[in-house]
Amino acid sequence: MPNIAAVPSSSTLKGDTQIQEPDRLAGAIARRVAEIRATVPDLELAIDVGAGPALALARDGGYSLTAILVRAAATALRELPWANAAYRDGHFERYERVNVGVVVTTEDGLVIPAVLDADTKTLAELSGELETLTARARSGELTPPEQAGTTFTLSDFTALDAHRITPMITAPQAAALTAGAVRREPVVAGNGAVVAGDVMTLTVACDHRILFGERAARLVGRIAALVQEPAP
Repeated sequence: MPNIAAVPSSSTLKGDTQIQEPDRLAGAIARRVAEIRATVPDLELAIDVGAGPALALARDGGYSLTAILVRAAATALRELPWANAAYRDGHFERYERVNVGVVVTTEDGLVIPAVLDADTKTLAELSGELETLTARARSGELTPPEQAGTTFTLSDFTALDAHRITPMITAPQAAALTAGAVRREPVVAGNGAVVAGDVMTLTVACDHRILFGERAARLVGRIAALVQEPAP
């Protein structure tokens, strides 16, 4: 009879395997993400924007780039109220206040502190509040009220290497935004010359049941315009 070599099992090839049960937060995140992916018909749009003016404003004014992104999103939501909304239980909800949730990654997963009335705050106020909320989130001190009431969600990846990231809608919100890494690319200047410039990709995911193609395009376009020409 021919010699038949023993085939190592999959578990042997992988070495020792450790089974770890998710903690309460990680388990909740896993269930929520799976639920959203299974139930929300999302529409995704991306646009490249010049980041130079925003970077200069952040540097010269002592603001965070996240604060500039929050204000741009909040201003757009105030101007386009059908985006500051939700689809819940078969009906539409429009919200009076613009409350932007900002995703913060922690050792245990992620949390989303809320910047309430973000459209009414200055860049200095937003920068200070974001710094405080981020520190409290990463130290595990964030309270449930500090995570409540968000009407839109932002994930800021500008300091990392990924250029385009698919946003995860925080259901039942109508939309979410991600900002990808700032990178150097050839751009066309106002005089037609090709020069090196700072560029970032903004990606918006929308619940297609409430934000249709044209409205979604207007939302991401307005956010992009506010990022490219930020007011001090």
